[in-house]
Amino acid sequence: MPRCAFVTLVNSQDYVIGAVALKRSLERVASIFPLVSMVVADNVDTAPLEQSGCLVREVQAPNFSAGFIQRHGREGLHQRAPFDCGTKPQFHIPLNNFCKLALWRLAEYDKVVFLDADILVLRNIDHLMEYPQFCAAPNVYEGLDGFARMNSGLFTAVPSETTYRKMLALLDRPGVFWRRTDQTFLQEFFPRWHGLPYIYNALQYLYLNLPQMWLWSSIHVIHYQYEKPWQAPHAKTQRLKPLIELWWAVNQGRDISARIDQLAREQRQSAGGVL
Repeated sequence: MPRCAFVTLVNSQDYVIGAVALKRSLERVASIFPLVSMVVADNVDTAPLEQSGCLVREVQAPNFSAGFIQRHGREGLHQRAPFDCGTKPQFHIPLNNFCKLALWRLAEYDKVVFLDADILVLRNIDHLMEYPQFCAAPNVYEGLDGFARMNSGLFTAVPSETTYRKMLALLDRPGVFWRRTDQTFLQEFFPRWHGLPYIYNALQYLYLNLPQMWLWSSIHVIHYQYEKPWQAPHAKTQRLKPLIELWWAVNQGRDISARIDQLAREQRQSAGGVL
């Protein structure tokens, strides 16, 4: 067996609860691979991660220039490229997104699959460890034009210090601006990225905007982009209720198999048995 692992990034204390739920969702689908939680060294309590069975690795942000920090800090980024489709939580730290690149330094692994900490795995995805670098699902949640862009919430990677150094050389250059931080950067670094089916990274707004593509019988991964399920009630809470309830059930250690089957059955019935 090659040395493989799932990897997530905990870039602030507020994502610890997400990483714990992610770990529980991987256990629920009987994954055989560990979950490595890369923790940004900034007053994060790692005890809940360790107690859940995560392997904790402390990482540091790259040594960015002052201009890069100004352009990609929360205020600077949101002024240049506001999030007009949804609301990012206050604990969202855009600059820390680039710490995701540290996974290429996990030399103890031959292959990793990265998962954002706001993800829930519904079906076993261990087979993605057999896929090449760099595979990612499309960024589909408003329209079909999203198939032309990748979403960096899930992707396959081969750790390599050489690759990491090449990334740093490209990342921070005079005047460069990565509109969607790591996502925009990774798409430029891997322009010939391999497309995974969207069911491997089903963005929660797909459920709202393109419900005909939300297939409960097929979706492997739910990605809670924008508003997080552990936040206080927000403007979209009621519309996203089935997804939020699934996340809380997994977080609390309750089985969701019957609920997923029920949702799939109801969807087939509403579609006249077509799905």
